[in-house]
Amino acid sequence: MTLLRSNPIPTLEEFLNLPETKPASEYIDGKIYQKPMPQGKHSRLQTCLSTSINQAGEPQKLALALTELRCTFAGRSIVPDIAVFEWQKIPVDEKGRIANRFEIAPDWIIEILSLEQSANQVIRKIIFSLKNGSKLGYLIDPDDESITVFQPNQLPDVKEKQDMLPVLDVLQNWQTKVEDVFSWLNFV
Repeated sequence: MTLLRSNPIPTLEEFLNLPETKPASEYIDGKIYQKPMPQGKHSRLQTCLSTSINQAGEPQKLALALTELRCTFAGRSIVPDIAVFEWQKIPVDEKGRIANRFEIAPDWIIEILSLEQSANQVIRKIIFSLKNGSKLGYLIDPDDESITVFQPNQLPDVKEKQDMLPVLDVLQNWQTKVEDVFSWLNFV
């Protein structure tokens, strides 16, 4: 992530009133960082994983995966690559439609590491989310084809190839392996 603005330090409300950037910017500890532009592998994994989660979670109204959704909570405003919410926690407006503003931590935060990203910055974002209500976090590394799984009160666990990936409890009927995730990158 690129530091866009550190001085003067805007408030969270001032940040939220700024025009959106492409790629998205995040507000972390009083500083504004711009996310890197997604490349091919990142985009493909993001699209396929969110689609797969939604195919498992939407029909029975169990969970919803949203890509590049701004989540503002605990004094920060972040934009996970994929934010998954259990159905009953999805904010709705007065008409019962999905709200525009999500002011809660996602139940499951998924980040896909880009070449120009600092792994530690992304890990800090996942840990911050876990400390503020998230139940599960993934850090997907397309280069070494591993997925580091983060859960509250547990050490991170690096999953590879045949390893089954944990999912939200509401999605227990859906299972996937690490190799299934990375198979979406194959085109030959």
